[in-house]
Amino acid sequence: MQLIPVFLILPLFTSFAYANYNEKDAIILQISNANHPDSKGNYRYAFETSNAIQIQAAGNAAGVVGEVNFVSPDGRVFELTYTADENGYHPLATFLPTPPPIPDYIKRSLEYIRNHKQQRRKTTRQNN
Repeated sequence: MQLIPVFLILPLFTSFAYANYNEKDAIILQISNANHPDSKGNYRYAFETSNAIQIQAAGNAAGVVGEVNFVSPDGRVFELTYTADENGYHPLATFLPTPPPIPDYIKRSLEYIRNHKQQRRKTTRQNN
């Protein structure tokens, strides 16, 4: 049976003890940093802290895909995924605010405009 040296186990137990402390006492438990782009410009990084923050992202010049997870002080788990590209930043999460639904009368108005726009184009083409 192989014994694990105490100096390897001690940081693990210490990190669990820190997890219950304030945010300022958080420590990094795990880090993976390959942010030096490869020959194609791809990079990747991830880390986890003792206060349950987990972040990871990967990308290149064309865009980024990432994920952020954390636990609020009241114990709620928050998860956010995102992409960022030439069209902007696109976060997805259940806790983000969403716009109210579009009222039916606005939907009908937009449909009316769309239909009559096509009819107007046809009439303009026939007159020319």
